[in-house]
Amino acid sequence: MKVDLMRKIDFYIGVPLCLFFSILFKIKFIFRRKGNIQPKNILFIELSEMGSAILVDPAMKKLQRSLTGSELFFLIFKRNKPSLNLLNTIKEENIFTIREDSLPLLIFDTLRFLIWTRVRKIDTVFDLELFSRFTALLTILSGAINRVGFYGYHNEGLYRGDFLTHRVSYNPHIHIAKNFISLINALLSNNREIPYSKTLIADEEIRLDKVTIEERQKIEMINKIEKLCPLFSRDKNRIVLINPNASEMLIQRRWMPENFSLLIQYILNDYPDVVVLITGSAGEREEAEKLRLSVKNERCYNFAGESKFHELPALYAISHCMVTNDSGPGHFSAVLDLPSFVIFGPETPKLYGSLGNSKAIYAAMACSPCVSAANHRKTPCTDNVCLKVISSEYVYQIIKPCLDSKGILDLKQSPDIPFFNSQQSESRHLRQ
Repeated sequence: MKVDLMRKIDFYIGVPLCLFFSILFKIKFIFRRKGNIQPKNILFIELSEMGSAILVDPAMKKLQRSLTGSELFFLIFKRNKPSLNLLNTIKEENIFTIREDSLPLLIFDTLRFLIWTRVRKIDTVFDLELFSRFTALLTILSGAINRVGFYGYHNEGLYRGDFLTHRVSYNPHIHIAKNFISLINALLSNNREIPYSKTLIADEEIRLDKVTIEERQKIEMINKIEKLCPLFSRDKNRIVLINPNASEMLIQRRWMPENFSLLIQYILNDYPDVVVLITGSAGEREEAEKLRLSVKNERCYNFAGESKFHELPALYAISHCMVTNDSGPGHFSAVLDLPSFVIFGPETPKLYGSLGNSKAIYAAMACSPCVSAANHRKTPCTDNVCLKVISSEYVYQIIKPCLDSKGILDLKQSPDIPFFNSQQSESRHLRQ
């Protein structure tokens, strides 16, 4: 289903259902009061964002350390499930997927989910979504006694019912990974708090575990690249990844193709040992090909659709750096040390920045960020000036120290470059 259709269903059907079940369960609560129970079978719900499946990992790891013997489960849209396999915190058999391709499939899988939660005796649910009424309904209908999620209190808008046993105040001024940790702290708290969670969350708590890539996997990926890219040699060339795409949920996050084209030309003109791979899914291959043709350089290759999702860590492990829009790859690469430069526009890196070895490129205009939990992440903007003012030359100057370095550069230690919009001097790096 299209994103806008899902939003309409979530609003026009979700709001009345949230109100109905809120009243129903308040009446039920009067006659059959149940207190919280010791969590044992714990479900996390995050349907729509692949990146959030990575960002919630530190919170899940903290819960595992705090409640030894507990079993973790996860509910996610089927197309986003591969993101959970990068860190393998959740067992494969403990992941339930819902197909969102059509409304009948969505309804059918939802009914299966209600049976699945009871068979597995789910007693605790974490609703990780900020605005979805659908996940709020799934939380209460799961049958769990402990229900933890974000609650609006006196904030207006985005009504999601009144189902939660642990109401956590969502904080838009701290990283979303810390907000996820606050959900865990709420469940673990020995005190009833209004609101949860009155805790200090240190930066160390949101560090991601790194994955180890076997040498065999690296060699297989190198072999694939050498086969597809005749000018690439494992002994002579470095790989720079360019991800020009972003999900259909928020297409305003896409930096202009012509800017990516200029950036690639700058890189290839100044660094003869670099090969550029344009990445993406198989469905994005046509757009990637247009970008490749615009570059007009034999060391630029269309790699969209050439690697499966589970092969991405191997690709990241053998690459020198990556430039990407604010999308999944910026988070997927965080499970390794790959230097990643993430271009932000309608969203803010303060809230959704990568937890890896990354640097955010952000103009921080007066209108940004224009998407939030308050507007269902739907912006009225049709002219994303926040990305248009970020010039190719500016991005090139940011990534240049990494290109000059032959090893892995720690981007957290690299100095910031003052923002400028230098469209007038775009062509000076291009050589005949």
